[in-house]
Formats: sequence, structure tokens, C-alpha cells
Amino acid sequence: MLLGKIIGTVVATRKEPELSGLRMMLVQELNSSFEAAGKIIVAVDAVGAGQGEVVLFASGSSARQTAITNNRPVDHVIMAVVDLVTTGGETRYDKSTDAG
Repeated sequence: MLLGKIIGTVVATRKEPELSGLRMMLVQELNSSFEAAGKIIVAVDAVGAGQGEVVLFASGSSARQTAITNNRPVDHVIMAVVDLVTTGGETRYDKSTDAG
């Protein structure tokens, strides 16, 4: 799993039937300091994530192992909204105090 931040949505009115009903979001990969780093990807939202939220997402074949993405042509899936990250007893990220 990777850390990312929701930076937008993707709307596609014409698509393969297997993608119908899936909510697609733009996700900016984050580094260990929670700063934008890496690619911006399109991920299917399996958990109801919102704009500006920090999320965990999976790529590749792992992206097709959620209930809503099983056997669908998906390369990235948002599988969790992050509330808190700590390392060594120190808070690195806290959703309740993040400015967005």
C-alpha cells in the first residue's frame, strides 16, 4: 500500500461497462513527510474518500482484490482513509488537525 492525497475527481461518461458505478479519484502520491511526491494517478474509490483526504491505495493486481474492484480492469484502488500516523511515538499525521 502507498500513501496519497485526493486532489480531484475523474468523470467519464463513456467507459467500459465493467467500470460503471465506480467512483474515480485523482490521487497525488505522498512521501514519508506527507509531501507531494511521485505520480498523480487515477484510483477507484472503495471507501468513500473525499477531497483533500490522505488515503492508502494499492496498485496492480492488489487493486482488484476489493469487493467493488474484483475482476474489473482497475490498476489503483483507494482502500483506506488515514486518520493518524505515528512513528517512534511521534505523530506524523493527524487528520483532525491537518489543514488540508
